[in-house]
Amino acid sequence: MSRIHPTALIDAGAELHHSVEVGPYAIVEADTVIGAGCRIESHARIFSGTRLGANNRVCHGALLGCEPQDLSFTPERSRPLLIGDDNHFKEGVNISRGVKTDAGTLIGNGNYFMGNFHAGHDCIIGDHNVLGHGSVLAGHVTIGDHVFISGLAAIHQFACIGDRVMVAGCAKIVKDIPPYTIGDGNPARVAGINSVGLRRAGFSAEARRAIKSIYREIYHAGENIGQALTRLEQVDHSAETALILAFFRRSQRGVTAYR
Repeated sequence: MSRIHPTALIDAGAELHHSVEVGPYAIVEADTVIGAGCRIESHARIFSGTRLGANNRVCHGALLGCEPQDLSFTPERSRPLLIGDDNHFKEGVNISRGVKTDAGTLIGNGNYFMGNFHAGHDCIIGDHNVLGHGSVLAGHVTIGDHVFISGLAAIHQFACIGDRVMVAGCAKIVKDIPPYTIGDGNPARVAGINSVGLRRAGFSAEARRAIKSIYREIYHAGENIGQALTRLEQVDHSAETALILAFFRRSQRGVTAYR
């Protein structure tokens, strides 16, 4: 049997692995799946349509899969919240289900969500990210992998944050932040390369210099962005360059300017 506190409310239509722990006064609604090794702590609520993989921890008062804060929402338009493995949702985290895309809201593996973080409907969050206390994502935001969002940062709907980006505290993100950089300010600008994060991740000094050189070519070579991308595609075929150029090419909101 699942290790469920007697005050927890578990709907008969919920599917819990036998190893799941559920704390006092937690609520797990119908049409939910909770994978092996998950811990649902006191007063947390798992809403209908939510799927959790293995070894997720949902701390006191966290709300996963709640109705989106969208005036057009109706229950029949509800889409799921799909969560991978090894995520940690701290106290007061609030993540909306999807409403406007078939896939719904998607969260990968190994993410750490600090207290009072909020993600709106239809967001996509990759792997191994840290999302700071009180930071907020509007609907349809995409976060890559190994991103650090500092406390109280706010990210505009449909914005994309590239891999290994650092978003500074209280930053206002209104356009896309490209990979390996720092986004800072209100509104945010690219404030340089995330050198500390790259060094801690094992990027060599040569690789860090190469990334800095790529951005120098994009932002400071005296060409427009399209011309710089075309030239780099012809002469630089490194994995880092390919990732950066692909990010610029697929941007819909436009990429943030350099400070």
